[in-house]
Amino acid sequence: MKVILLKDVKGSGKKGDIVNVADGYGANYLIPNKLAKPANATNLNLANQEKASEQHKQQLILDAAKELKAKLDGQVVELNIKCGENGKTFGSVTNKEVSDKLSSMGYDVDKKKIEFAPVKTVGMFDVKIKLHPQVTVNIKVNIQPL
Repeated sequence: MKVILLKDVKGSGKKGDIVNVADGYGANYLIPNKLAKPANATNLNLANQEKASEQHKQQLILDAAKELKAKLDGQVVELNIKCGENGKTFGSVTNKEVSDKLSSMGYDVDKKKIEFAPVKTVGMFDVKIKLHPQVTVNIKVNIQPL
């Protein structure tokens, strides 16, 4: 029996796959539990349209990430931090501060995408931002005393 999987099924396949399964497994388990639907002409056509739509959506997300990379490439972000005597800082600069500064500059970057360990010193640091699994950009963060 051919079915279109609606969810990931261990041992059978991933969501959207068209797989051949035993008649009893498909009719008595997969279809009643809404894990799959029969692979008739109508359902196959709908599955192909959904797959094409998802590919188009992913391509748009990738294009937006590449466009943002072109804008961010080589940017220098200036951050100020309170310092005491001898350059000793109060607190640290984290990826949240970098994200906030980038958003104030007009770039929408989530703090979870910024790979930056908290820094407690003044100076210039390289920061890696993973905009998309296929797109990463490097910027510089200049931390200066306030």
